[in-house]
Amino acid sequence: MTTHITDVTLRDAHQCLIATRLRTEDMLPVCKRMDSVGFWAMEVWGGATFDACLRFLKEDPWQRLRRLRKAIPNTPLSMLLRGQNLLGYRHYADDVVREFVRLSVDNGIDVFRVFDALNDVRNLQVAIDVIKQYKRHAQGAISYTISPVHTLENFIELGKAMADMGCDSIAIKDMAGLLTPTATVELYQALSQATQLPIHLHSHSTSGLASICLYQGVLSGCNHIDTAISSLSGGASHPATESLVAALAGTPYDTDLDLNLLLEIGDYFKDVRKKYQQFESEAQRIDPRVQLYQVPGGMISNLYSQLKEQQALDKINAVHAEIPKVRRDLGYPPLVTPTSQVVGTQAVLNVLTGERYKTITNEVKLYCQGKYGAAPGKISASLRKKAIGRTEAIDVRPADLLPLELKRLRKELGDLVENDEDVLSYAMFPEIGRLFLEERKHNALKPEPLISGKDKSEQRGMSEFDIGLHGESYHVKVAGFGIREQARQAFYLWVDGVPEEVIVHYVEPDPDKAINTLPSLREFGPGDIRVAMPGTIVNIQIKAGDRVAAGQVLLVVEAMKMETEIQAPKSGVVEEVLCQKGERVTPEQVLIRLSLDA
Repeated sequence: MTTHITDVTLRDAHQCLIATRLRTEDMLPVCKRMDSVGFWAMEVWGGATFDACLRFLKEDPWQRLRRLRKAIPNTPLSMLLRGQNLLGYRHYADDVVREFVRLSVDNGIDVFRVFDALNDVRNLQVAIDVIKQYKRHAQGAISYTISPVHTLENFIELGKAMADMGCDSIAIKDMAGLLTPTATVELYQALSQATQLPIHLHSHSTSGLASICLYQGVLSGCNHIDTAISSLSGGASHPATESLVAALAGTPYDTDLDLNLLLEIGDYFKDVRKKYQQFESEAQRIDPRVQLYQVPGGMISNLYSQLKEQQALDKINAVHAEIPKVRRDLGYPPLVTPTSQVVGTQAVLNVLTGERYKTITNEVKLYCQGKYGAAPGKISASLRKKAIGRTEAIDVRPADLLPLELKRLRKELGDLVENDEDVLSYAMFPEIGRLFLEERKHNALKPEPLISGKDKSEQRGMSEFDIGLHGESYHVKVAGFGIREQARQAFYLWVDGVPEEVIVHYVEPDPDKAINTLPSLREFGPGDIRVAMPGTIVNIQIKAGDRVAAGQVLLVVEAMKMETEIQAPKSGVVEEVLCQKGERVTPEQVLIRLSLDA
């Protein structure tokens, strides 16, 4: 029985390891060789690639797909589609979903891996119907996670529902690397027997178990696995293609792929990866803590970046501990986009504000209303009351409540529209989509610069180094530090890719002789309105001179791709508005100054 491999190098692998920054110009030279390998499919689109193309690379994601289709004429091209979320962070109306699938087919996609973050199959139906209408391969993906409500029976029912919807195959999507070899075999066999469909195994290497899980799955009968070329494998990415090909060679499960050709491709990406050093993920090595916190590697890196930005890395352990609690309160959603952002952002807010749910993101409020779909388990009654009060949660498919959108979207863009694809780019990400189209119109598209290895080395100084201890060598990267208190200071390091906290005790305890590590912060008044974490002003709903009531929304801030409403603590009058829409703000800034009522 031949083992078939889906290669994820051009999508999920670089998304996990270099922040989805791989440019099309660095993909095309190797496409001919990859096309000749004989992969079952190549995942090249979807996930975060659409966002990264528009936001950072200043590439048209649709053009990328067309160029890849032309360069890879023989291998089926695959994409990851978030059901009714498509590639954005909200639910879209059915006409947008239908149009997105149609254009994806027209531009070259053959295989659609469709999932819902909550495993609510109602959010998959429209996309799957359209995929089947265009006679493409519809693969239903189960978001694998561990919780009291995610049982084997639960996953079997999901698989059956996907089969009934017309899926051609089922994928076990283990985005956090939580699968164990035993669980892999048990789940594969149960789904295979219950659905009678081909089962694909997809697991990330975060916990160090993925390669063993895939190998064990193959031995138990699974003949479809996902891998990445070795130079973009491991860590938060996937098992190495070459390793699995070598492991299965000469067995009844041989892949029949040319290992020498794969090694050539690996050498190509090894050189290309050097260009992207500035985007290298911290989650490059095994982190077994994922089994405890159930946090995907990419999510861990994002949390570190957010906390480092506001000099709050001393809170990282508290955030790690808070994530499972928030997840429990929300009914155990799997931690995959967009619910990973919903849970992660709320956990950070809970820790930084010093009070659980003192500030609640808009997305948590929508989640509690059922606007993302049905929660897997029961949402905490106290959280639901605090988030949405007496508002009734919906019990229908969220998109059933959405009016058609395409005509409105096209009208909003006006003469910026050159083709149908532009409307969909704008629909996914209105702010950055419009900016991209405006810059394109004025020939002003400029991708973010790449920092050379030499420049990066000069910048980092002694923040990254190798040390030897007791005959062992360790690679150390300083991620940040806490505030110095009474001759003690915490430093936060990555040691061989694993986050560690080190407490430094200074020999000189006299604070007058100590070196200040952080600037002192001014005293803030009760009417000074600030944010708990760095973000971007999305909307300002008041102006100077306005009278506001306690709890009234003053402005909306986006942080970690989630929106948070900043409310007035008490009634009063707006004295000053010290920010503007689109501005990047930090916790040290006063955004609005209120004169509070006595």
